[in-house]
Amino acid sequence: MRGKEPLEIRPWLLPFVVLALIAPPVGGFALGGPPLGLAIGALEATALLVFAARAKFDRPIEVAAEARGYALLVLALDAVEQPRQAERIAEIARAGAVAATPEADADPDVLVLAPATNQPLAEWLSDLGEARFDAQRRLALSVGTLAAAGIEATGRVGDPDPVQAVEDELRSYPARELVLVPGDDAPEEALTELTRRLPLPVRRI
Repeated sequence: MRGKEPLEIRPWLLPFVVLALIAPPVGGFALGGPPLGLAIGALEATALLVFAARAKFDRPIEVAAEARGYALLVLALDAVEQPRQAERIAEIARAGAVAATPEADADPDVLVLAPATNQPLAEWLSDLGEARFDAQRRLALSVGTLAAAGIEATGRVGDPDPVQAVEDELRSYPARELVLVPGDDAPEEALTELTRRLPLPVRRI
């Protein structure tokens, strides 16, 4: 599915765009006085805010240049604490390492990313303390369970938005695959967007 493309306005069109935005409120002031002009201006501002909030561009997420070896990014929206989960991730990581460097006995590079997800009100109030604590808890459990499965992983707390967290991380981390550990309260819209925009294989555990 083709995503939305950013709106590009040619420089010579900018004066006409500005005029189109200014003319209705000015006309409202002229015809109906300040109440009508302010009402039209408020309506325009609301429409622009709604448009900006709903505009999501689906360009592929950029991934750091591929390095030698195999790197796996695990998005832990829930903790990896079941041995069966850890064994599955270990299987994916080991198989990827063998495929990437068949001539060498190389260990996979596994990074667990835990977004500091928060309740909407707490996020609006910029109260990320509890969210970061929960993310660190998920990281500790996940890294420990993976270690028990024979995989040495590192961990990092990411942006509260899972899509933004992955996008930030992949700018410097050359992952070849993404494993999702969604949990029961995973934001399905965000996970669907990730699957659509990532130029990498995506697996759910």
